[in-house]
Amino acid sequence: MSLSPLAYVDSLRVGMVDFVSPDEIRVQLSVEAPDQMALNTGEPRAFPRVNGYVLIPCNEGYLVSQVTWITIERSQYPKRQGLKDFGLVDLPYPLRKMSLSPMGVLSLYETEDGIDKYTFCRGVIEYPTVGDPVLLPTRAQLRAIVESGDNRYVLIGHSPLAANAEVRIDPDRLFGRHLAVLGNTGSGKSCSVAGLIRWSLEEARRQNNDLNSCPNARFIILDPNGEYSNSFTDMGEIRVFSSRIEDMQKHLEVPFWLWNSEEWSTFAKASGRTQKPVLIQALRSVRDGLMEEINTPKSDMRRFLRTILRVVQNENISGRPWGEFPGPKNFYAKIKKWQSGLCDDSSYSENQSFALSSLREYVNALVDDPDRNQRYPQYEFGRDEITRLLYLLKKTYHEFGGSDQDVLPLDADIPRPFTGDQLLRSVEINSEIMSVSDYTETMLMRIRSLFADTRLRVISGDEIDISLEEWLTDYVGDNEAANGAICVIDLSLVPSEVVNIVTAVIARMVFESLQRYRKVNSGKVLPTVLTMEEAHTFIKRYSQDSEDRSASQLCTEIFEKIAREGRKFGLGLVLSSQRPSELSPTVLSQCNSFLLHRISNDRDQELVRHLVPDNMHGLMRDLPVLPAKQAILMGWASELPVLVEMNELPKTQRPQSSDPDFWDVWTGRKDRSVDWKAIADDWQQNKLISTRGNDE
Repeated sequence: MSLSPLAYVDSLRVGMVDFVSPDEIRVQLSVEAPDQMALNTGEPRAFPRVNGYVLIPCNEGYLVSQVTWITIERSQYPKRQGLKDFGLVDLPYPLRKMSLSPMGVLSLYETEDGIDKYTFCRGVIEYPTVGDPVLLPTRAQLRAIVESGDNRYVLIGHSPLAANAEVRIDPDRLFGRHLAVLGNTGSGKSCSVAGLIRWSLEEARRQNNDLNSCPNARFIILDPNGEYSNSFTDMGEIRVFSSRIEDMQKHLEVPFWLWNSEEWSTFAKASGRTQKPVLIQALRSVRDGLMEEINTPKSDMRRFLRTILRVVQNENISGRPWGEFPGPKNFYAKIKKWQSGLCDDSSYSENQSFALSSLREYVNALVDDPDRNQRYPQYEFGRDEITRLLYLLKKTYHEFGGSDQDVLPLDADIPRPFTGDQLLRSVEINSEIMSVSDYTETMLMRIRSLFADTRLRVISGDEIDISLEEWLTDYVGDNEAANGAICVIDLSLVPSEVVNIVTAVIARMVFESLQRYRKVNSGKVLPTVLTMEEAHTFIKRYSQDSEDRSASQLCTEIFEKIAREGRKFGLGLVLSSQRPSELSPTVLSQCNSFLLHRISNDRDQELVRHLVPDNMHGLMRDLPVLPAKQAILMGWASELPVLVEMNELPKTQRPQSSDPDFWDVWTGRKDRSVDWKAIADDWQQNKLISTRGNDE
């Protein structure tokens, strides 16, 4: 005999509300409520269960609440429904109670096909009152709580708390608003990151009705441990870059000329007062091609005049020639230094010699001014003197073939190629022109040591022959992703001295390329996902009061900029970290979705709890005891925080981050032979040295 609808609803009743507040609802369970297993919801289900779901009827449908805790209180024996308990002695009775966290509303609507369907919406419009019934959700209702939402194309797992409902995500929400994958070592973070990328691309292929096609997608994985090199080999063309070539890998190439002035200043530890201005001016010169001109007397004089003219223009704008001490004295020392360089040559034309002579005479007059050569000299210059000097400089420069456009300050960060020798010569020349050679010698030593490091030549040295277009094609991706949708950049063997700077350069180049893509394509963006493994190593929190800018801080700042502005240019960020408490607060606060694996550390747990609303803390208490493969998905990508058991990845598709096999090696089940000579030769680069010796 089938039950009537009202009788069926009444059979799902497990208790009634006896306390209501905005963040907590307490329920008194009835005597007839299941104490271990519910059998009346369509299938056997554990009840009551912490973090399980129950429903409370409301005007919009059902208020969905999550069980926070369950307890037993001593109270009077409850009156059973429909029965008269005569002659019972009123003794203390163990009455079950549970606490709920309100989460949202489950509504019933009819589709165009006439099928009744439930949909879940986050947020509470109306709270229940004391005495309202509390119901067990049916299988359809339970699955609707987790599966509701639009554009949820990608299946990532199932929810053990919701009748194994499918957990799907909307890629626009997950990748467009930044994702943080957090958890202890061995909790499954790397497999989750690899799975999200793989499952998204596979679903895109199914949507295109072509399982062999390559989606027009771009995933760039910055891999500091070399875990992902072989994780996607079955997915078509995958670009893998490493400082050491193995199998199908390519050389990691981040040439020096891609570095901007901030990255150069950080590496060279250039002081802000003297060394950094010289370095920036030197970068302007080499990027402007000044060091590539043929060395003739005319070209040398043209370069010399161009540099002087730029320096005088900068000094004039800043007002140093007539400003406070020591500005005028420093400017006087510079023009005195320039005197020796304004020499005539037989190869100059008559007009060139005349213009140079006029300039030289005026410079001599400025230097030999009696006021600047007395016992207590007055070094200040008048504005008319500087105006006259600029006029003669421009006139002479034009006679030697220069133009006003050449003198305009070039952006020191434009990625134009140059060699290490050209940069060194440019720094030396600009140091002499600006009369600060004694102050830049230490910076020059650091730059020379960089160029001399054999480990860096393979990654950033002059031997690299690649254009900006080729670099962007290789590392960001070709048109329509013709060279593959996934780029893995193996940073495991990059020298520790520059690994942060190399990482910062790659991230910045990706970000700026997408900025320019939107500019060239009338506001359209190129969807790209940048994944950072071991994010706590590269995106550390730093002190704002620190005067010395370290490479670590530089790397963090570029990722902070990507976190703040990347969404506008189609750049999504995926961070994977085992120490969220060490991450930059700015980057973490910009992540709108979180996939939380097991977290044991107290500080990390406390940080994560601040990421969720107050009434969601019950689910966060599961973090220390979550088994491998299980995680909590929360934030913009999920209508509500949900426990998800991630889909299984075959062993061949997992990142190489499994635990070491101590016992199998100790007992001889697995072989581990050692050839220290091969390792020593590789470490000392003996093969590379011998090859170069043979070439010479």
